[in-house]
Amino acid sequence: MDKRVSLKDIANKVGVSIALVSYVMNGHEKEKRVGTDIVKKIRKAAEELNYQPNQIARSLRMGSTKTIGLIVADIANPFFGQLARIIEDEASNFDYTVVFGSSDEDEFKSESLINTLINRQVDGFIIVPTEGTSGQIRNLLRKKIPIVLVDRYFPEINASHIVLDNYSATNDATTYLVEKGYKKIALVAYKSSLIHMEDRIRGYKEAMDRFNFSDYISIEEIRYDHSQKDMDRVFNDLLIENKKADAIIFATNALSVSGLFCARRNNIIIPDDIAFIGFDGGECFDLYHPPLTYVKQPLEEMGKEAFRILLDLINRSSKTSHIMLNSKLIVRESC
Repeated sequence: MDKRVSLKDIANKVGVSIALVSYVMNGHEKEKRVGTDIVKKIRKAAEELNYQPNQIARSLRMGSTKTIGLIVADIANPFFGQLARIIEDEASNFDYTVVFGSSDEDEFKSESLINTLINRQVDGFIIVPTEGTSGQIRNLLRKKIPIVLVDRYFPEINASHIVLDNYSATNDATTYLVEKGYKKIALVAYKSSLIHMEDRIRGYKEAMDRFNFSDYISIEEIRYDHSQKDMDRVFNDLLIENKKADAIIFATNALSVSGLFCARRNNIIIPDDIAFIGFDGGECFDLYHPPLTYVKQPLEEMGKEAFRILLDLINRSSKTSHIMLNSKLIVRESC
């Protein structure tokens, strides 16, 4: 293996001190008043010798690696894929690199990813937390590692977060369906103890109660690791065998897409057989006929603000931030 070219090699070739070479290669030539001719000679020698700076050593000296860790629930989910892209684009504007990972809603995989990224000396984390990871978040805070939670948070932990007003999102969607004349409105949600899912369920239930439709409340819970099997059961219960619903709200993007496939497979026509409100939208929603009504999250703002908050924490220029964003119901023809 060829020996790595060092600053000493460049210094010997040019005939100057190692310190002088270091000033130039680290961009401090003006500050140290290094002559223009010497700067040109040093840079030319570095190019001829194919000098590659040791980024790890440089990062340790500067106290920053200019990288952040991003852990989402599932990078294959269009919602998280879009969010990751927005964060990556925003980070690149500040010369930061993003290292991605998917927890797959698994607390053990989440812990492994966090430990791996800590070992890579990332400057901070943006995390979509999964169930059972509150201890991991507390551990990062104890270590004073900058962290921002996005999409979900733990109410009992004082960590910076940026999330949707999930209660209002489903409350508004349910209210819209009631005002359109629907009564037997069902909510399909993940079986989860996380606050964002609890708030979506609460928003739906309280809207149904407000219109005195408590007898029609139907909350169908889907297990993350058995989603297709459970969705088949839900459709059989709500639409095929028992016909318990005339409208369905899906509490996430992934559930919405799964529900659409299930409807097609069972020859269920939207909105003739069932009214549909999904979450997040996406290409599937745009291509479906008729166009689908959905709850739109402000993804652009969520992603950019998440990085901004993290950057402020990294630079120690702000304290803990708690931000809640509003959704918008995009009304189309599926209701």
